[in-house]
Amino acid sequence: MFSNYTFANPEFFWVLLSIPIVIAWRIWKRREQRASLYISSASGLATANFFSKFYPFLFVLRVAGILFLIVALARPQTSDVSTQTKTTKGIDIVMAIDISSSMLARDLKPNRLTALKSVASDFIADRVSDRIGLVVYAGESYTKTPITSDKAVVSNSLKNIKFENIINDGTAIGMGLATAVNRLKDSKVKSKIIILLTDGVNNSGFVEPETAAGLAASYGIKTYTIGLGSNGNALAPVGINSDGSFRYGLIRVEIDEELLSKIAEQTGGKYFRATDNTKLKEIYDEINKLEKTEVEEFRYTQYNEKFRMFVLISLGFLFVEWLLRNTLYKSFI
Repeated sequence: MFSNYTFANPEFFWVLLSIPIVIAWRIWKRREQRASLYISSASGLATANFFSKFYPFLFVLRVAGILFLIVALARPQTSDVSTQTKTTKGIDIVMAIDISSSMLARDLKPNRLTALKSVASDFIADRVSDRIGLVVYAGESYTKTPITSDKAVVSNSLKNIKFENIINDGTAIGMGLATAVNRLKDSKVKSKIIILLTDGVNNSGFVEPETAAGLAASYGIKTYTIGLGSNGNALAPVGINSDGSFRYGLIRVEIDEELLSKIAEQTGGKYFRATDNTKLKEIYDEINKLEKTEVEEFRYTQYNEKFRMFVLISLGFLFVEWLLRNTLYKSFI
């Protein structure tokens, strides 16, 4: 009955300890509460009827009335709890993604770019309170999606990323990082993050990676760098067939880990190496945990008072006991 109830004044339940004392006292004084008549034989007298047998239950009615009155004094309540959340410290994130032809290498399954898109999609979905933008780069770079809180737009843009010869092939790490910095430098939020991913070495572009890293540091933009690719050799595009498809061959995996580590260190971030699909997912999960958005939660509780029902039940028992005692049992002492 009380499983969903709370009590505003539970201290009144201590009064219940007096009930057993009252009952014991009633039983002990029972003989003194009724008149006695001593005769030699009761054979000629009528036997006790139903009403006389029911008389002791008047006391039960009184005790029940007192019990419900005590429960009412304890103020039983039910509560409805609602919550509202407010983001107190949002994060702006730009994901700078290498889309050079080497990202089609098959050391990750089915290839590096597809594996990245799958993991990055989950990362975007988890950043509910943050704004995210996308920058893509190969021999040069451009903004795929400006910073936005619309996760559907970002996810759809990420899904549509693929290698195309619309920009020069190559790996312009400095250009990719500089473009990402340009998207974040005017942001008013306290925390600004770049996640830069590449599978090669800087060999294109007119912005040096060290220069771009210095810009990021000056604007307080933390950069996490990820080197993507297995150790040793990987099956990657080495040419184009007459039908336009890629011809694959084994090439040595070369990632400038020293450069990526310096970029991360200079901007206050961290460098990661992803050698397979599982490791790539673990890296994005770790970044997700490192960069937590502060959310303030407000809880609102509405209490519904239920003591009135118990007061009415208590008065009902006491009224019935008073009525019977002053009508049918008026002659009883």
